[in-house]
Order: sequence, then C-alpha cells, then structure tokens
Amino acid sequence: MSTGTPATAGAGDDHGPGRSATRRRPGRPATGPHGGGARGPGLLGRLLGAGPRPPAGRSTTAHDLSVRRRLLLALSALLTLTLFLSYEGVHADAGPLRTSSARTVVAIDTALYALGEAQADATGATPSTSEFQKQVAVAAQSLAVAAGGDVGGPAGRQAVQTVAGLITGYTAMVQTAQAQPAGSVLRKAYLSYATSMLKSGDSGIRARLTLLQREARADVARQTSFGRLLWLGWSASALLVLALAAALLETQLFLRRRFRRRYNRGLIAAAALLTAGFTTLALFTVWTHRGMADTHALLDAVAPGQPATDAGQRATSYLADTGFRAAAAGWILIGGILLMALTETGLRQHVDDYRFRPR
Repeated sequence: MSTGTPATAGAGDDHGPGRSATRRRPGRPATGPHGGGARGPGLLGRLLGAGPRPPAGRSTTAHDLSVRRRLLLALSALLTLTLFLSYEGVHADAGPLRTSSARTVVAIDTALYALGEAQADATGATPSTSEFQKQVAVAAQSLAVAAGGDVGGPAGRQAVQTVAGLITGYTAMVQTAQAQPAGSVLRKAYLSYATSMLKSGDSGIRARLTLLQREARADVARQTSFGRLLWLGWSASALLVLALAAALLETQLFLRRRFRRRYNRGLIAAAALLTAGFTTLALFTVWTHRGMADTHALLDAVAPGQPATDAGQRATSYLADTGFRAAAAGWILIGGILLMALTETGLRQHVDDYRFRPR
C-alpha cells in the first residue's frame, strides 16, 4: 500500500526542486493557483454522503479523497451484485441442462424409436419375439432415465409412470397375440388392441410420450436462451467495469498529483483483480453458453421417433466443465469483498491524514 505523505504548504500541492516539503496540517487553507485542489462535482459528493465541499480558501483534499473512496466502494458493491446475478443467470441452468433436460430429451427420443421398432417386430410378416422384447426393454430403460430427469415435475413423473404401465399392458397384449396361431382371428384382435394402445388419439403411448418430449424440449429452449434480462445484466456489468476502471485510474492520478508516491499498490492490485476477474468470468460465460447452444441445436436436429445415436455423448461433451465454471459464482462475492478491501486499504492512510478535524 502506498501511503505517501501529504503535500507541502508551498505554492499549490505540487512539489518541485527547491520547494519546501513542510507538511500541511489538515484543514489549513491552501495557497497558490492550485490551492483549492481538483474541483470535484459537489452533487456527487452529497449523493455519496461525503457532504458539501469546503468553502473557498480551505483545503479540499479530505473531501476529494472521501468522494473518491465512497465512489469506488459503491461501484465495487454494485458491480459485484450485478455480475453475480448475470453470471448465475447463465450458469445456473447449465447443471439442470446437463443432468436432466438433455438426458430426458434423448431418453424420450430413444423410447419412441424403440417402441416403433417393437411394433414393427410384432406386426411384421415374420414376427420376432426376441427383438420385440429387446426393443421394449430399451424403451422401459429409457423411461427410467426420463423419470430420473424429473421431466415436468410431479405431474411429469406421474405421466411417465402411466406410460410405463401402458407399455407393460401393451407388451402383455403383444405376447398374448404371438401365442395364438398365425393368421388366427384372436391373433389379429390382440395385435389390433395392442396397436390402439400404442397409437390411439391423445391417450395412446406415443401421444403421451410426444407430449412429455415437447415439455422437455421447451425446458431445453428456456435453459439455453440468452434473453433480454441477461443481455441487460451483462451490458450493465460491462459498463460498471469500465466505470470502476476509469474511477481507479482517475484516483491513482489524483493521488499522484497530491502525494509524493507515484503508485498506490492497493489501487493497482484492485485494478488488476478487476481486469483479470471480469475477463475470466466473461470467458467462462461464453464457453458455457456456447456449449448450451450447441446442445440445443443438437437436440433439435434429432427428429421425433428417430434414433438418437450418440446425441447423449455429444451433449455431455458440449457441457463438460460447466459444473466447475458454475461454481465460480461464489468467487464473485469473495472477489467483490477483496476488491473493496484493496480500495479501502489503498485510500485509508490518505483519508486519515487529511480528515477534517473540528477546531
């Protein structure tokens, strides 16, 4: 931390060769063309609680330091809050997308495809009992994955359980039909009833699964959307970063004019933390949102009822490391506190040296 020493009581606050370096007491009137110090906005000081500027002829150093200190702390606190909310707005959905929504969409697609293949095996010219059972097992396993993904909340879980029960009935009906003689009326009747269970209206297995799939895809679209609120939050965060960086630079130049030390370590450390922290968080957000957008495009490319093939593995690769990046949200609050601590440390000695004292 650069503490520095107060300016001299010579002509103004600047030092030059051959000028006296006598320390000026806080509150003593400044002389010379720069005696009043840099003219800061009086309204800003009042808004920040620093009070009115001292009258003409009195030193304004304490007031100017107080205004800058309060401004830096206010900008740091506001940036921390805005950046935390904006960062969470993107990364909070990455976890559910990776562990639930994307897996649910792939699982329902797989179940629909497997049921279609099972129906073809059951009603084909040469029915295959083993292939039918294999496809039904794939569909049942996929439904278990969808239920674990919590699609649609309690109502969605209830719908999945209903579909699972219907698939059990459908399987029993097909197996009963296959036990009948080939070409018999009973065989055709059982297969017709099984087909109606699978495809009929809004109450059939396929219709119920299609509705669940539509809800899961809507969740994916919502989670991967970068809406107006997020654009507003990140735009505000970027503007606050620029404002805080400008305020840190201006304060450093102000201290350089008023004090002998050329650099204030606290302010320099705060500027470095601000730059590195915001750059890292912005990159994390870009990478996470890109993975989420790629996942959305991948799932949309899978047509309903078609094999999902390696969609699940590809979605997992797109969303890799999102959990680690989402955990960085907690460091935003820690970084904001550290940023304010560095600012306070960098200015505290100067504020104490030039604090107004009652006479």
